[in-house]
Order: sequence, then structure tokens, then C-alpha cells
Amino acid sequence: MALNKQTSATRSSASQAIIDQGLRAYMLKVYNYMASGITLTGVVALLLFKMAVVSGPNGEILGLTQLGNTLYNSGFAWVVMLAPLGVVFYMSFGIAKMSASKAQTVFWIFAALMGASLSSIFLAYTGTSITRVFFITAGTFGAMSIYGYTTKRDLTKLGSFFLLGLIGIIIASIVNIFMKSSMMYFIISILGVLIFVGLTAYDTQKIKNMYLVSDSGELMGKKAVMGALTLYLDFINLFIMLLRLFGQRR
Repeated sequence: MALNKQTSATRSSASQAIIDQGLRAYMLKVYNYMASGITLTGVVALLLFKMAVVSGPNGEILGLTQLGNTLYNSGFAWVVMLAPLGVVFYMSFGIAKMSASKAQTVFWIFAALMGASLSSIFLAYTGTSITRVFFITAGTFGAMSIYGYTTKRDLTKLGSFFLLGLIGIIIASIVNIFMKSSMMYFIISILGVLIFVGLTAYDTQKIKNMYLVSDSGELMGKKAVMGALTLYLDFINLFIMLLRLFGQRR
């Protein structure tokens, strides 16, 4: 009897070790995709900005090139701004019909389009403050993602609250386009930071709970891409909200 119990415990421990190893590999893939996407976004944003402006000897912006006028001062600017949103909807509703490799490709396209969309922040903020806020964002995101991964607390109810808050921020941001209230802009930025900090922990836990040891490699790959997309959006939105609060304008 004692031998049977010991054998069962050994098998249970071995099975748990396999699950833990698979989960770590899955989450590592999620974070690698996300980090690669953020890197691609940053590279594209910086390169396009360099090509879009005419700079003086001290780095000051003297004007825009033809590419800059097309990107920032024409109707095409709306295409650049809205294209990433279109890709997000395409991935969200079409992931079931995609292969894992196609999902990865679409994710890279999305990250590049986000780089084009975010290149305009270099016009509004100094490079030093953008770098500083990026590292603040990375530290905050990392801390909350670790919390979401390790906590035993169920964050589902908090996640629902944060999602409702996100909808409220979107509506308030649209309203403020017409009101142009600096106070509302400030309040939206503060609430945005709090909401995306919370969503980072919630989404990390949700992505972790999506892992099933029985999933095929193809399904696991698609889950990893969609998990990376979710955390990427949390990171970028947290970065933008923090930049609004702490970025130094040119």
C-alpha cells in the first residue's frame, strides 16, 4: 500500500514537472514575440521619423520632408493611424482560420504599422524623455506581469472592472477630441495608467490559464501570438499614457 502511494506521488510529481516545463516554454514564447514586436515597432518608428524630418546641426527639427508631410499632414495620416486597429480586428476575428505561421506574420506586420503610427511621438516629445518613459514603462509592466503570473488570487473580477474602465477611457478620449480640455486630458492619462497597469496583471494571468498541456503545437503557437498581441497592446498603451504625463515636449 505504501509503495503504491509512493509510486502515485512520483507520477504526480513527474506530470506536474512536465506541465510546469511546458507552461514556462509557452510563456517564454509569448514574451519573446511581444518583445520582438516592441523592438520592431521602435525601430520602424525611429527610422521613419529620421526620414520624415529635416534636422539642424543640434538635432532640432527644421521642417518635414515630402515623406513627413505625407505621413503627418495629409489624409494618409489617418490611414497610418487606423491601419493597426484594422489588423487587430483581423487577427481577433480570423485567428481560428489562420495557421500559426500566418498569425506570426500578421503580428509582425501589425508591429511595423504601429511603428509608423507612433513615429509622430518624436515630433511632440524629446528623445531623452521618450527613452526615460520607455524604461519606466518596462519596469512597471515587468513588475505587474510577474505579479499576474505568480499570484494565486483570481483576477477575473478585477479584469472585468478594468475592461469597463477601458471602455470609459475610449469614450472620454473621443469626447475630448472635440472638447480639447487639458484637465480631462490629464485625468484620462492618470486613469489610463492605472487601468493598463491592472490589465497587465489580469491579461498575464489569463494568458497563463489558457495553457493546456494537451494543445497541439499549432494551437499553442496561435495562443502564444494572441497572448503576445494582448500584452503588446497593454505595454504600448501604458507607455503612451505615461508619456502624456511625464514626457517632455519639444
